[in-house]
Amino acid sequence: MIINDKKLPDLPPPTSTSGPIGWLRNNLFDTPLNSILTLVIGYLLVTNLVPLIQWAFIDADWIGDSRDACTSGGACWVFVSVRLNQFLYGFYPESEYWRINTLFVLLGLLLAGMIYEKTPKRGWIALFTLVVFPVIAYFMLHGGSFGLPVVETHKWGGLTLTLVLALVGIVASLPIGVMLALGRRSHMPIVRSFCTIFIEVWRGVPLITILFMASVMLPLFAPEEIDLDKLVRALIGITLFQSAYMAEVIRAGLQAIPKGQYEAADAMGLSYWKKMGLIILPQALKIVIPGIVNTFIALFKDTSLVLIIGLFDLLAIVQSALADPKWLGYSTEGYVFVAFVFWVFCFAMSRYSQYLERKLHTGHGARQ
Repeated sequence: MIINDKKLPDLPPPTSTSGPIGWLRNNLFDTPLNSILTLVIGYLLVTNLVPLIQWAFIDADWIGDSRDACTSGGACWVFVSVRLNQFLYGFYPESEYWRINTLFVLLGLLLAGMIYEKTPKRGWIALFTLVVFPVIAYFMLHGGSFGLPVVETHKWGGLTLTLVLALVGIVASLPIGVMLALGRRSHMPIVRSFCTIFIEVWRGVPLITILFMASVMLPLFAPEEIDLDKLVRALIGITLFQSAYMAEVIRAGLQAIPKGQYEAADAMGLSYWKKMGLIILPQALKIVIPGIVNTFIALFKDTSLVLIIGLFDLLAIVQSALADPKWLGYSTEGYVFVAFVFWVFCFAMSRYSQYLERKLHTGHGARQ
């Protein structure tokens, strides 16, 4: 009798439990109920998705300069291509488009530099983006200095105006929200009461009402020698409104920090601001990254409400183009384009927040 003491090679797993077939069995057909739901949902997707793809891509018209080019019966993307400059720049003078394009490129480079981990001096880049870039953007967009002609804010519009409203609101609402959250947890009754009243009042009023008040009532409280631009009034209203929501998000993070962290910082003899800036806030902000980004996304989408006070953001510009007798009947293409643009920006923010969560995860939930 011959005895083989060599280990035989492992047999491959059955094809029914690995690969695409195994994934389908484990995720879509693991139970009779899930199998039925998978078949029903698959049927609905096929019956609805195929005609949508047919309309949006296969039968669509892409090239032309008028509605006469839309003859296939599918989507008429000619409408978007013809009006694209208006959708991007609003009523900004065509000869000055280069100013907006320069800012877009500069902002993209700065964001790429901050996101890429191996970029040297990332802290200085972030400081430049938050402090210097807004000043450059103002003088580039408005003009009046360095030989640039003035472009009044009522000519700003389209995606440019949407990004201005969103970026200013995001950058300004975060620090104000932090201060309001700290004030609401303050031991000083006056500070705590003021912050609580501010937050509850602004959170309890619709943004539409805030925009009306900022547009109509805010100039009544300003000195006569100060003429607040309509865009500035909208920015103030949006910033204060979102700051109240941001404050509650950050307060949730502050409350999630274990009491021992506060006691440890006090035992080290740190002052209140050092304790918050070095110990508490970094942990709290890390915990509430999803809530902060969710507030940013809501702010970005809420910028479309400025239409009611006469500012032509991306949605308003598209709606005004749809009223053109030359393009009546193509509202679907216009709204799909707006929805796609908003989705791209919101999805990008969502994905970056997930990246930050994975990068900054340190097992905080297990800390006692």
